[in-house]
Amino acid sequence: MNDDDKSADHRGQPGRRQRRRSIDGDRTEGRMQRLRIRAAWMYYVEQKTQNAIAEVLDVGRITVVRLLADARARNEVRISIQSPLAAITYLERQLELKFGIGSAIVAPLSDPDADPVPAISAATGYYISTLVASGMRVGVGWGQTLFNSLPYLTNQKLENFSVVSLLGGISEARRYNPTEFAWQFAQTFQGEGFLLPAPAIVDSARTKHALIENCGLNEIFKLAETLDLAIVSVGTVKPANSTYRVNLLSEDDRNSLVECGAVGDLLFHYYNADAKLLDHPINHRVMSVGIEQIRKTPARLLSSGGPGKIEALLAALKLIEPTIFITDEQSAHRLLQD
Repeated sequence: MNDDDKSADHRGQPGRRQRRRSIDGDRTEGRMQRLRIRAAWMYYVEQKTQNAIAEVLDVGRITVVRLLADARARNEVRISIQSPLAAITYLERQLELKFGIGSAIVAPLSDPDADPVPAISAATGYYISTLVASGMRVGVGWGQTLFNSLPYLTNQKLENFSVVSLLGGISEARRYNPTEFAWQFAQTFQGEGFLLPAPAIVDSARTKHALIENCGLNEIFKLAETLDLAIVSVGTVKPANSTYRVNLLSEDDRNSLVECGAVGDLLFHYYNADAKLLDHPINHRVMSVGIEQIRKTPARLLSSGGPGKIEALLAALKLIEPTIFITDEQSAHRLLQD
């Protein structure tokens, strides 16, 4: 047996297995704390029945009874919920109720003016690590928020696990390239990666059709029909947006989209404030899985936030109706106000 497989090495330091157990223990405790607080909030504040709470949390009623008992034993519940997570839990529940989301995760910010991307990315990585499992097929989008979640994913070997890139690549943007993100995501879980070997946007709808039908890309689109989970983020038509920064869209394209009422994009599919996809040439030239297919995916995780994305997020929440939504504290306040 190697030293790495022992609980401690010859220097008395924790071995790999012990360190892994410690990490897994921390993740489990964090998840259980979150479940306890959410169960306590719904029971004592919202006055939901234990059966109703079990349905919301997707656990058994006996588990809810244990969660409530543990919360009381840990002094997390007295007359009111005594926990720093209470304010965040309130925001999460309000988002779930207002937008019909199965699970909302709000990342706290120490400074209201801070860049929310690091916080959202960390929350996204941690949550995905508890969500994925062997046998799953996951479709992934792209963007700064999703790319920055990679360091927070927990390396683990999942059997029969596959990752499908939901859109083509971008030659000018190496760091935030959709195919690069999909590949690294698959590597983290030692799964198979299926990439879309084509530009994200081609020159015409005819070219798009030819690539799909004649170059074997149709197989990738067929894989997207059997996804268990889709992970996407939101973009906007503002100049600071990633697609605009890498010159994927020209100034004329951007102005044309704005004139047509575009407020944001999902996988380069542009939509307006009424959550309607635009009948715009860009939407007919994009090499990505369609929004209708994303809506059919059983679990849909939307991760995004920031003051410049509120209008885009409001429409995106209606467009794909995510089952999981991860954002930051300030964005949550603005979404609820709007």
